[in-house]
Amino acid sequence: MKNSRLFVAVATALLAACGGQEESAPMSEMGEHDHSQMSGQGSEVDSTGALIRSPVRLTRQQEQALGVVITRVRRETLSRTIRTVGQIHAAEPNVADVTPKIEGFVEELYVDFTGETVRRGQPLLTLYSPLLVAAQEELLTASGLAGRLDPEAAEAWENAQTMLEAARRRLSYWDITLEQIERIERTGEVSKTLTLVAPVSGIVLDKEVVAGQRVMPGMRLYRIADLRRVWVEGEVFEQDLQFVHTGSQAHIEVAAYPGVHLMGEVSFVYPTVDERSRTNRVRVTVNNPDLRLKPGMYATVFFDAEIGTDVLTVPVEAVIVTGERNIVFVHLADGTLLPQEVVLGPRGGDRVVILQGLDEEEIVVASANFLVDAESRLATTGGSMPGMQHAGHGMAVEPDTSHSEHGHD
Repeated sequence: MKNSRLFVAVATALLAACGGQEESAPMSEMGEHDHSQMSGQGSEVDSTGALIRSPVRLTRQQEQALGVVITRVRRETLSRTIRTVGQIHAAEPNVADVTPKIEGFVEELYVDFTGETVRRGQPLLTLYSPLLVAAQEELLTASGLAGRLDPEAAEAWENAQTMLEAARRRLSYWDITLEQIERIERTGEVSKTLTLVAPVSGIVLDKEVVAGQRVMPGMRLYRIADLRRVWVEGEVFEQDLQFVHTGSQAHIEVAAYPGVHLMGEVSFVYPTVDERSRTNRVRVTVNNPDLRLKPGMYATVFFDAEIGTDVLTVPVEAVIVTGERNIVFVHLADGTLLPQEVVLGPRGGDRVVILQGLDEEEIVVASANFLVDAESRLATTGGSMPGMQHAGHGMAVEPDTSHSEHGHD
């Protein structure tokens, strides 16, 4: 009895196992079939892996609902204004340092504060130097000897003349002027001090000397700059360098004089680009006859750049920049919006140059193109937004509900 019951239990288990396999087989086959169908509905991509857009067909009512605005591709002269902020500097060729060429002590200062205006040749200070006194005495000795010798004693006279020229040359190396040397020879008086004069006319930017100070050769005592012409240096982004070159005109504005526009000229474009900011330094030379522009001031610089004459342009909003390509939707006569890849040129204001991809008088979408682009990508993948119609399929994409009652079957 127990054996018969065990046999029945084992048989029942085997039948159940066989039945489960038979029922599960169709489900397995259906799953593979569904998977193959799903894999066949992938997005269409090009050789670079970028999604291919499909044309979109819209009715007049759909265009109005989306806010689609169209415009024509036109030819025009395009220009733009490049704006940057610069700082005013003294022009380096007009800057001079006053340095002694002989050791000594400052006896008297004639220019004793920073910012004073000086003119070329104006005395700045007097310098006492024992070496200077000795050199003057040598000059007087050589001059007296040369005057007493008879020119008929050729060798002795020539040696005396050589000594005299050497004494004069030595004083000239110390910035003693020819007039001062002639006065020493004429009067026979030795000057105790040397007077240093301003080498240029301008403003004293730095003063690093006081009365009684000991100075050494090469020590900077004054820095004088002629500010009747100044430099304004600013940074220009590297993509704008093609419009800024030597000789370009620039407009200058400073906060100290609102409403005053000054003109300058690009005198130098630095040969290197800053690796961090991706900018290039540009120098503008500006005339400053009334000395209103002062070193250290900030200035706003405007460059008027002509991008091109008779170039094809569209509004910037008409271009969809994907990172891989630039897309514009061309509006055809039947309402179809055709995606067109274009090559962009420089931008000027709210318009951009089209180098390739469009022809003059073509009509393009200038507004709501991101919604159109979304519908174009959905059309490529087999979907769409409600109410749209695709040129590639020729059918409305409204959902079909005529057989919804049999959906469970």
